Amino acid sequence: MSELLEDDKSAIRSLLERYCDGVNQRDADIWGSTWADNAVWELPHLGMDGIQGRTAIVSAWKDAMDLFPFVNMMAMPGEILVESDRARMRSYTDEVAISEDGTELRPRGQYDDECIKVAGEWKFSRRTFKVLFGE
Repeated sequence: MSELLEDDKSAIRSLLERYCDGVNQRDADIWGSTWADNAVWELPHLGMDGIQGRTAIVSAWKDAMDLFPFVNMMAMPGEILVESDRARMRSYTDEVAISEDGTELRPRGQYDDECIKVAGEWKFSRRTFKVLFGE
């Protein structure tokens, strides 16, 4: 495997880590920086076929985060396939969230991602989430 391919895979792992850090720090700037301008975020389990554009995605995320005084998200990539300036990644999430009424949620999920390299930096261009267990 080429060194360049390994560098890209490492950068995509870092993208996923930055995404989780943004969630855990409740930092919209960090979290929002992981998305391409024209990205799509799909959450079919919530009836959302696709939120389009980084601005709309970040706005929806802020609204969702307001519902949970505590959220912790961990994620691990399962597979990363790089093809030039595009990549696909499958990752698995382990989350804990406490709602305003004190209900504890512990979903386990899977993201199927498409990533693009923008000005030398990897970004999510599409993230599709599905719940594997819990909620």
